[in-house]
Amino acid sequence: MPLHSALESRHLSLGATMIEYAGWRLPVRYSSDLAEHRAVRTGVGAFDLSHMGEIVVSGPGASDALDFSLVGRMSRVVVGGAKYTMICAEDGGVVDDLVVYRLEDARYMIVANAINVSIVMGALQDRCEGVPCEIVDESAATALIAVQGPASPGVAAQVVEERDRSTVAALPYYSCARVTVAGISVLVARTGYTGEDGFEFFCHSDRAAELWDRVLTAGEGSSIVPCGLASRDVLRMEAGMPLYGQELGLDRSPFEAGLGWVVQFGTESDPREPFVGSGALRDSAARVADWKENPGASPDDARLLVGLTGKGRRSARTGYAVLTDGVAIGEVTSGAPSPSLGCPIAMAYVHPRHVAVGTEIEVDIRARREGMVVSALPFYSRAT
Repeated sequence: MPLHSALESRHLSLGATMIEYAGWRLPVRYSSDLAEHRAVRTGVGAFDLSHMGEIVVSGPGASDALDFSLVGRMSRVVVGGAKYTMICAEDGGVVDDLVVYRLEDARYMIVANAINVSIVMGALQDRCEGVPCEIVDESAATALIAVQGPASPGVAAQVVEERDRSTVAALPYYSCARVTVAGISVLVARTGYTGEDGFEFFCHSDRAAELWDRVLTAGEGSSIVPCGLASRDVLRMEAGMPLYGQELGLDRSPFEAGLGWVVQFGTESDPREPFVGSGALRDSAARVADWKENPGASPDDARLLVGLTGKGRRSARTGYAVLTDGVAIGEVTSGAPSPSLGCPIAMAYVHPRHVAVGTEIEVDIRARREGMVVSALPFYSRAT
């Protein structure tokens, strides 16, 4: 049986189409994917993301435990800060990508993908055994509502009580603060998964309906639109953001995915104790560097993540073969029509010989070859 968001009755009353995703029953759309996409790119949209997992790690050994367990150095994150990072296996494969918030000096909240919550929880428990810290899965008790789009700062300021508005307005990107919304204690973070400015509100699931109502009321003047999973998926693709199970997985390292910057190795002048997967990740970094320097000498199964833009109107989808001269050179991981670009876009793993921007390739779309061009990621960047 799927899990249900505390906001399901709100979604149904708004006419949402519901689907099962990652073990949850969630809204895929309310009106149209295009209308919801445009709202986020030009105004503001609201998302129920309560299916995401929240794991709290606290205690005197929390920082050391996370420095050992994750590829980033969580001890370097300031209180009130946030960091995009990953938890990797010993062989360098990605177990999950995460956002970690440092709530207090010895208290962190890890936001994991819904499909991986129990896996991340188990990995942390194994890696932190014997360390003086407590690991608690607070996912069931936590609701998450996101407000995304260029009009989101004004809406977010209206959501919180007046005394907290200056705090929200001054919140830097990838940071968080505790505020009050209609008497509810809420953690607000300036983070998101759409490529736009945005805010994410975490509260107890018992108060989720009140927070949702407050968000929609606060956004009335900005014509806020409730948005579903379908528009969010295209928004994140345009922004070049990976999705676990498609661009990320145990069979790929962060370096193959073009995300090697999340891995923080120590240096001679700034040493770091070994972390889980550090040896394999060093090897992967060197291997990928060799592939890029000598693509013609790369093994046949070498793959790197690239963006693709279509020459025609047909969209590539997950699993479609990428070809050149009729020979398979990779596979599409995500694809869709892009409202922002006005053409199909996709992300794909291809052989290093074909990763240069401007390289022309083909994708087998239902037994018909369609031309596409390797493009830089992200496809879309918001105006700053």
